[in-house]
Amino acid sequence: MAYRFSRLILLVFLKVFFRLRVEGKENLPRKGGFILACNHVSYLDPIVLGSGCLRNVHFMARDTLFNNKFLAFWMKAVGVIPVKRNSIDFSALKNSLKAVKSGQGLAIFPEGTRRTIDKAFIDPEPGVGFLADKANVPVIPVFVTGTYEALPKGVRRKINFGRKIVLRFGKEIHIERGKPYQETANMIMAEIKKLSINVNQDNKLNKIKIERE
Repeated sequence: MAYRFSRLILLVFLKVFFRLRVEGKENLPRKGGFILACNHVSYLDPIVLGSGCLRNVHFMARDTLFNNKFLAFWMKAVGVIPVKRNSIDFSALKNSLKAVKSGQGLAIFPEGTRRTIDKAFIDPEPGVGFLADKANVPVIPVFVTGTYEALPKGVRRKINFGRKIVLRFGKEIHIERGKPYQETANMIMAEIKKLSINVNQDNKLNKIKIERE
């Protein structure tokens, strides 16, 4: 109940203030567990990803965020999984696998941290490959653009309203189980990069179309 209500409120907020456009929803599994693997450039990314997905999704967030009582109450209500930074958190991995194997969704950011827009993609963490291998559920690549312009890294209070945000879900990635986790993580990251190229090409075509009109 808390998740659906939060999703509705945030979706309306994103539609009104950022003209959120969601593409590729037909690529999302209608039932069963799944993993969403997305790029990460802004604090807005989890909100956009959760709002744009029609099914409930669990997110992992650093455990220090739970120090805020109000924020902790809300995150627990919507199923956020706390994870310890700078170490392998086996408890978080276990809870994440439990969620997807019970038929729910899990959102992960392979890069592990937010990056600045003027730099290339950060190499993915091997833990992403571990989850994809052990979960044995559909892995859907996702690319989000516009969130950096709306709320870039290093800025927490000033939000640039009016920036257009686009969320694109790609087709399921075929995961070969038993491969090195880093290799699997690299493959997932490569599919996210392909989506970024497609989005940029579409934006250029739309710009040209508008100029001609």
